[in-house]
Amino acid sequence: MDQGNTAFMLITAALVLLMTPGLAFFYGGLVKAKSVISMMMLSFGALGLIGVLWVVYGYAIAFPGSEGLVPPWSIDWSAIGLTSLLEVPEGAAYPPLAFVAFQATFAIITVALVSGAIADRAKFGSWMIFAAIWATIVYFPVASWVFNFGLADDGSFAYGGWITYGMQEVFGVGAIDFAGGTAVHINAGAAALALALVLGKRLGFQKGVHVPHNPPFVLLGAGLLWFGWFGFNAGSELAADGTAAVAFVNTIAAPAAALLAWLLVEKIKDGKPTSVGAASGAVAGLVAITPACASLTPIWAIVLGLVAGAVCALAIELKYKWGFDDSLDVVGIHLVGGLLGTLYLGFFANTTGLIYSGNLTQLLVQTIAALAVLVYSFVLAYAIGWVIEKTIGFRVKNEDEVAGIDTVVHGEEGYVLEGARA
Repeated sequence: MDQGNTAFMLITAALVLLMTPGLAFFYGGLVKAKSVISMMMLSFGALGLIGVLWVVYGYAIAFPGSEGLVPPWSIDWSAIGLTSLLEVPEGAAYPPLAFVAFQATFAIITVALVSGAIADRAKFGSWMIFAAIWATIVYFPVASWVFNFGLADDGSFAYGGWITYGMQEVFGVGAIDFAGGTAVHINAGAAALALALVLGKRLGFQKGVHVPHNPPFVLLGAGLLWFGWFGFNAGSELAADGTAAVAFVNTIAAPAAALLAWLLVEKIKDGKPTSVGAASGAVAGLVAITPACASLTPIWAIVLGLVAGAVCALAIELKYKWGFDDSLDVVGIHLVGGLLGTLYLGFFANTTGLIYSGNLTQLLVQTIAALAVLVYSFVLAYAIGWVIEKTIGFRVKNEDEVAGIDTVVHGEEGYVLEGARA
């Protein structure tokens, strides 16, 4: 067993886990002051719930092993509860549970991302029910499609999900998604759009009405997300090697460029670059580079960041034009950014992209993967959310939304001035 790589995986898993509290700060700063606890609790609720489900059966669904093409929805019954993974096989590069821990953090952050679309108006209990069902029938299987693959001794695919192994067999190349552009960001963004449509608009929804109550929280959250993202991207190599170093550098370059591009768009469009724009631009660049971080040169990573920062800065305006209330721009940043990063590989991926290979095969498989995850996640998320709304209710009462839902849902206030309660 390689202790260096084992330490690398455990450290990167811890970095990715930090992203969920970071997301809580990022989202918490964007909502109104009377909803900050409710917003942050959606992330912490996902952390607790998905952490347990992953150990009980999530890993068994996401990584069922098998030979050849793994069915789109399958389960390794021996991995239920992870007992079978306690022993370290002879010759293994790292303990199986190190990989289990690393992938657990991906599941947690993906579910938490969805919550940004329903800020200020969601019941906590209904969110937890949605999160459990959506993770079970959407995230865990999609993770298997993308991340579950094994290699033969000659380096060829031995088994895997249809997005990697299946399209490799059909088209000669599989879809590239190094760290989760499809499984995490397109997946979460599509589900966020579905829930935004199910819950409907916040009261008084229009541009300029709902403003961030705490931009410093937003910047803190973005900083924690960026820090954790090095584990997200470089850690996906599962080894401390040259590929991890490329992913690490690109995780600096792309979001840095996206931050600048977002600020430039803000300056041209609104006259002032904002702190929230800087944070959002960095996250947009991080999203876009996620699938591509190991397959681009640093220069092409910068170009991707510039494109993502500018396009996502414009994309967040679509909710006002098309009339859906994606509260915290999960669609504009994660869905659009995930699509950009995934499709960009069709043109600029090392060796297989259009500019290197002279053909569009890589773009074709990237498009199939992106659209398949988008449609699958959107349809099922909409169905789950609709059933919850029509049965136990997903949205709080209008009067609770106006007053702020922290005290109604959690019995707490984010900010209490001395003597205010008296």
